[in-house]
Amino acid sequence: MPPDVKPLRLGSRGSRLALVQAEMVAKQLGCPVEIVVLKTSGDRIQDRPLADAGGKGLFVKELEDALLGEGIDLAVHSMKDMPVLLPGGLAIAAVLPREDPRDVFVSNAAPSLGTLAHGARVGTSSVRRAAQVKRARPDVETVLLRGNVDTRLARLDAGTMDAMILAHAGLKRLGLESRATELLDVLPALAQGAIGIEVRRGDARATVAVAGLNDGDTDAALACERAFQAALGGSCRSPMAGLATIKGGRLHFRGEVLAPDGSDCVSVEIEAATGDAERAGRDAGLSIRDRAARWLDL
Repeated sequence: MPPDVKPLRLGSRGSRLALVQAEMVAKQLGCPVEIVVLKTSGDRIQDRPLADAGGKGLFVKELEDALLGEGIDLAVHSMKDMPVLLPGGLAIAAVLPREDPRDVFVSNAAPSLGTLAHGARVGTSSVRRAAQVKRARPDVETVLLRGNVDTRLARLDAGTMDAMILAHAGLKRLGLESRATELLDVLPALAQGAIGIEVRRGDARATVAVAGLNDGDTDAALACERAFQAALGGSCRSPMAGLATIKGGRLHFRGEVLAPDGSDCVSVEIEAATGDAERAGRDAGLSIRDRAARWLDL
């Protein structure tokens, strides 16, 4: 490397999963990279639900501030943590191929959510997961569970709860897939399983460096899912879920908004050309917005 060419500074949260994801990006870039670890508000605030602490932006604000202040050149994010509206001057320049987007049931007490004992305690920090658990098992209790994956598993193993719901992608990336007790047949968080790379608009070096990492199918799926979220207000206070899949140049999307107590839900299904992904997601969201309004933080 010529002495006047500096490494690209890649910003990441400090959790083990975040660093694994940052290393995935660094290895694929094919140029010198320096990983810069930043602690976000979402990492510091662990005593209350994410929605009450400030929402999804808590996991990205410090990284975006560092980007805007030119302290880093790239930021690596779990796309499910990204608000639908980005700060002016920033853009998602690439998304990696998506990992399995499904949720998993993790327990030392039962082989499946359906076989948990009456009154069992199920940990989650997500209003969506809590609603889906209550919809399937109204007789169990959902309890607040914050922290990184290792912290959550330690709490389960210590017996503070009977089960928890986690993202399959995170367990796989950490080499902990064996902890997954049951793959759940529910719609996941929008953009779950996808890693995105954020850059400053106009930063040609960073934009060109990551362009080859972008996966077209994942990009289209996320355009649809994030447009659905935006059409419904985009708040993490609202129990919404959805998944877009691509096959043969066609996009298929299923989405839903649930009552927080799991007693009801409104769902939508739509198919479109991949090139119409964003419009399809927006149309899907608008088609159920009125029916779901009582559960949305509008």
